[in-house]
Amino acid sequence: MGQITNHVAGNQQPLEPGEPVLLLLHGYGADERDLPGVMSFLPSIPWFSPRAPESSSVGGFSWYTVENPIEPDAKAIAEATKKLWAWIDANISGDTPLIVLGFSQGGLMATQLLRTRPERILGTVILAGFIFDGALEGDSILGETKPKVFYGRGLQDQMIDQSRVSKLNAWLQQHTRSVIRKYDALGHSIDERVLADVSDFLESLLVDGR
Repeated sequence: MGQITNHVAGNQQPLEPGEPVLLLLHGYGADERDLPGVMSFLPSIPWFSPRAPESSSVGGFSWYTVENPIEPDAKAIAEATKKLWAWIDANISGDTPLIVLGFSQGGLMATQLLRTRPERILGTVILAGFIFDGALEGDSILGETKPKVFYGRGLQDQMIDQSRVSKLNAWLQQHTRSVIRKYDALGHSIDERVLADVSDFLESLLVDGR
């Protein structure tokens, strides 16, 4: 089993107390270099982009080992979440608010962080992502606190089927104050329309907080 050991850091200076950090979680078959390019479209904020721990069958990396990358079993996703929190705990101070942006499989991991330690998460951005179909320990807390979440997807996305989209939408409605955006003529990807909306969401989050 792999470990999360490589990352790209977007800020080499010590963080100010209470200063939020953006965590970029790449998708299946990508690596830590995949998402940092989006930062030129987003508010200036310290960020980290870790590499997922497992090699994927298509090259690049995966957050968990499983035959179908969008159908993790409970054991695989629990182990992946444990590893990601261990990396966060080792690299980011426990009093640092986290904003998590995940694409595709990374979007699933973003929801896992929110659902397991909701008190650490200032905001969540899910792009072309999905959710683990099972109850987690933080769900009851989220149902009461209703944190802010942005969810964006392309209407021509052929990777994440409608049943998974529906499950994520239902969970978001029950547990969050979600901003949901759908983009025509966009597949399993991100474009400037998405990033403009994410930028607005982050600007609001940084000003108003949870």
